Amino acid sequence: MKKAPSRAIGRRRVLEAAVLLGAAALTPARAANAPTSRKATPAAKTRVAAMSNDLSADEIRTLLQLEPNATCGFVRVTFVSKQSIAAGGLPPPFAEERPLGSALYFMVTPVAPVRLHRIRNDQLYHYYLGDPNYLGDPIELFLLHADGRSERVIVGPDLRGGQRVQQLIPGNTFHTARLIGRRRWFLGASTEWPGVVPADVEIGDLDELAAKYPAVAADLLAIAASVRHVAPAGADRG
Repeated sequence: MKKAPSRAIGRRRVLEAAVLLGAAALTPARAANAPTSRKATPAAKTRVAAMSNDLSADEIRTLLQLEPNATCGFVRVTFVSKQSIAAGGLPPPFAEERPLGSALYFMVTPVAPVRLHRIRNDQLYHYYLGDPNYLGDPIELFLLHADGRSERVIVGPDLRGGQRVQQLIPGNTFHTARLIGRRRWFLGASTEWPGVVPADVEIGDLDELAAKYPAVAADLLAIAASVRHVAPAGADRG
C-alpha cells in the first residue's frame, strides 16, 4: 500500500529542513572549507524558515506518531533500554527492577500542557522545535522542590534571553509547564534514568500543592484549568 502523499511530503520537508539547518550551523572555519553548494546562504535560510512555517501541530503529531498522554500533552516513547538494573540494585524509592534509561518525545499545546505530576526518576527536558512564527514557542516550567522552594524556568531557543535548551528535573520533583509567547506548540523530549515504568508516575494533588507553594499557586491553577484533551486509560507515561 502506498503511503499518503501528504505524509511523505511532510517527512521530506522535515528532512530537508534538518539538512539546511545543519549547513547553517557550520562554524566559520568549516564553512570556509565546505563546497560552495553546501554553504548556508540567505536563500537557504529562507527555505528553512518556509518549510518550518508549514509544519502544524497536527502534522507533527502525525509524523512523529504522538498520542494523548495523561501528564505530558502528546507523547511517543522512543527508547527503553534493553539492559536493566536488578531489584535491590538502586536506592529507595526504587525497589523493583528498572531499565537503565528511557526517552520520549512530547508536545505541549495551549489545551494540552504538562500537567502537575512527578516521577521518581531524574529526567532531562530537551527543546527541539516550536512554531517559528512566534519565537519558537518556549514553555514555562514550574519546579516544586521538596524544601518548599518553587522555581520558574523557560525552556526554549532564545539563549540570549536566558532560555534553556536543556533542563534537569530532579527525581521526585513535582512540575508542570505551559506554553508562553503566542501559544501555538512546543516539541521537546525527556530522557530519564533509570528508565520509567508506570509505577514511577504520580499525579499531583492540585489543592494541596497550591497551598504548599503559594507563590505559584495561581499559575498551578491556571495550567490545570487549561487542560482540554483527555488521554486514554493507561496513558500515564511521561
